[in-house]
Amino acid sequence: MGIINYHPTLNVLVATKGHPYARDAFSECLDSLTDVTCTVVEQPASQQFLDPVLAAPYDALVFYDMPGIDFSTQPPTATPPPESLKKNMNQLLEAGKGMVFLHHALASWPLWPEFGEIIGGRFFYNPQECRGRSTLDSGYRHEVTHNISVASSNHPITQGLPTTFQLTDELYLCEVFEDSIEPILRSNYAFTPENFYSAHHAVTGKMYCNEGWHPSEGSSLVGWTRQCRNSRIVYLQPGDDTPTFDDTNYRQLLKNAIRWAAGDA
Repeated sequence: MGIINYHPTLNVLVATKGHPYARDAFSECLDSLTDVTCTVVEQPASQQFLDPVLAAPYDALVFYDMPGIDFSTQPPTATPPPESLKKNMNQLLEAGKGMVFLHHALASWPLWPEFGEIIGGRFFYNPQECRGRSTLDSGYRHEVTHNISVASSNHPITQGLPTTFQLTDELYLCEVFEDSIEPILRSNYAFTPENFYSAHHAVTGKMYCNEGWHPSEGSSLVGWTRQCRNSRIVYLQPGDDTPTFDDTNYRQLLKNAIRWAAGDA
């Protein structure tokens, strides 16, 4: 809105940058969240706010960023997180700071295995080792119109949502750790290799290509929660572009997720 709310019900830090996104539409979406005041800080500056002292004023942290991948090289190379960042994240989790991860945040820090365990899944741009096994790069598909079903109707994050609603958004064929998460949203789209394109091909100059790429079938989960130490964690796969940010159900979903992560629901 442009004004400063000095008495917010919930005060949230939002980390961005690392992947292109519709800035204006995303900002309007954040501004629409009643009783939630969002402070947006771009990477790499946002890493400084993950210090437990600097993060203390925020009721929850929202990650719509994608650090750890250097797209200035060809092919892109992965970079490790600073040791100070890893230490701070561990302290935040011990302190119970709630965290919400959106869309491409799933691809962050590919050289930090513990980061994937925090979120409950992984998106890789290059073939990688994941949970002790070799895995191919992940898949993507833009502008998919699909129906999302609520997998847990009594969860606070799904309150106020219809049991099924439709979005047109980007979907991922990626690693989902179903053994350590609680499902809240499922898509009716078929998460099979032929319905997706190789992320590695895309970042090496071959968009919309799956030639020679034969991953396993993926999970239909597009939203989940988990408890990581003392923190509530949420991951929402929707969040690629303006139609999603403008969607009433998505805005309700995001608001509910923030409230739940902050312990306010």
